[in-house]
Amino acid sequence: MNAITMVIGSICILMIAYRLYGTFMAVKVLKLEEMEKKRKTPAHELEDGKDYVPTSKWVTFGHHFAAIAAAGPLVGPILAAQFGYLPGLLWLLIGAVIGGAVHDAVVLFASMRQNGESLAEVAKKELGPVAGFCTGLAMLFIITITMAGLSMVVLHALERNPWGTFAVGITIPIAMGVGLYHRKTGNLKGASIVGFLLIMLAVFVGPYIQDTMLGDLLTLDVKTLSIILPVYAFFAAALPVWLLLAPRDYLSSFMKIGVFVALIAGVFVVNPSIQMPAFTEFIHGGGPVLNGPVWPFISITIACGAISGFHAFVGSGTTPKMLDRWRDIKSVGFGAMLVECVVAIMALVAATALHPGDYFAINATPEVFKTLGMSTVDLPKLSEEIGLNLEGRTGGAVTLAVGMTYIFTDIAWFDKLASFFFQFVIMFEALFILTAIDSGTRVARYLIQDFGGAFYKPLKRVDWIPGNIFASALACLLWGYLLFSGDIGSVWALFGVSNQLMASIGLIIGATIILKVADKRRYMLTCLIPLAYLYVTVNYAGYWMVKNVYLNQAASGYNVLNGILSIVMLILGLIIILTAIKNWIQNWNNPALAMQRRSA
Repeated sequence: MNAITMVIGSICILMIAYRLYGTFMAVKVLKLEEMEKKRKTPAHELEDGKDYVPTSKWVTFGHHFAAIAAAGPLVGPILAAQFGYLPGLLWLLIGAVIGGAVHDAVVLFASMRQNGESLAEVAKKELGPVAGFCTGLAMLFIITITMAGLSMVVLHALERNPWGTFAVGITIPIAMGVGLYHRKTGNLKGASIVGFLLIMLAVFVGPYIQDTMLGDLLTLDVKTLSIILPVYAFFAAALPVWLLLAPRDYLSSFMKIGVFVALIAGVFVVNPSIQMPAFTEFIHGGGPVLNGPVWPFISITIACGAISGFHAFVGSGTTPKMLDRWRDIKSVGFGAMLVECVVAIMALVAATALHPGDYFAINATPEVFKTLGMSTVDLPKLSEEIGLNLEGRTGGAVTLAVGMTYIFTDIAWFDKLASFFFQFVIMFEALFILTAIDSGTRVARYLIQDFGGAFYKPLKRVDWIPGNIFASALACLLWGYLLFSGDIGSVWALFGVSNQLMASIGLIIGATIILKVADKRRYMLTCLIPLAYLYVTVNYAGYWMVKNVYLNQAASGYNVLNGILSIVMLILGLIIILTAIKNWIQNWNNPALAMQRRSA
């Protein structure tokens, strides 16, 4: 298969889905136009200049897209390419349209109905205190694991890479400058242009600092980076949203979308062949990248890009406090998810365009690769041109950079720029991940404040600075510990199970809300269909990992803590869904709700 066929077909499917299914969700199911007439958005009702800030649709889209499109759509499809290109492609398209876009829209809607409160608070009000407590506890577990899993991906890309570290680090003061300038002048266009040009300049300045004192200072090992990332996240969570989080996400969204538009153009020019077969011998398990079978591992490995529980944190955290209008939910919630699916498909193209021997040489340790009976083809030449040894750089980030470099350098104009392309993509990937860490840590702060507020009331106030500092520091300490002490193999699988369990919880809340507000009860199926598949999948995946890996002393990933966390999260999910089913049965023929639906 040629890459153009895959890309054109996928984009057409997603555009049709947005136009038809997205409109159906917005008009018929959520009734956004009616909400527009009934009440203002939380950003207007509770405007405080810090967390609740009415923001234009496109800036909010940029923030939301940058926050949700983290490592998942980049790394997940690359790791799942072990099974061949077809399982990943099918799961991305079906999962994004039927599951992910619906999930993101209904979670955002549910949170905005409750003044932008977290999903735990929404669950408490809609399903009762038991479900609310279990949801909050599950969210705290999951966000901690998610932050560690996302951060883990970027470590090996920036390890002893001063060029990449400089390019990523300089985006922080640039974003703060853009935020201050926009706040003072209101000139978004001018701030955006200057900020984007400075970020691009950082990539080209990188080579000149490598052999300097600054380059030596930025040559960092994994453990040092594991400390720096949580420290950065602390400031991102504690500072006002307009100073760092929103402008950084907004600026990086230009790069994210721009890079993948360029990659699409590169695919059209080069039209690379998909060298990975539709299915590989590892679909039944035992692969060098993922040890499990194609199902359920395809659905827990490719999280963001198809459906992701992490989106529920953003959709009930920062974004509902920023939306200017209710109808913006369609473009920001439903639309951003489909754009992220395109990102994931392009990552899949970049991975599967590599020769299978090159792909497995990067994503397996050298010892394991020797047992596969494969040989590299283009990788030695690319390693020489880029200036780094690329073999055994597991985690997926390097594979994407190599795949994109492989495609672009096949164009005559760019054949001498391999090192620039590689470092640019590394910065691009790091920005994806760090913007998610920005929002994710802030959401973790909200969760800790919600929980702590039950014991010490001032902590619940989001405008109390000591409480903000304490909750931000605790959030960073929790996921920072997992990051510092873990590895990609132990953290990513745990992240996949916990992340998709969170998506199941989001769909449970969405189905509950739809039963109350939609004109027809059968509209619940928009959430129940993806929920049925995802809940079965995530529970089987959790059981498989606990039995075969976490509590199996003979397995390389043996980890009792991960096993305990998995069991606790699955139990919490079971309590929540049983509580929800009881609620649905009670409300199915509720005369008051029936009258409310008829009068709505």
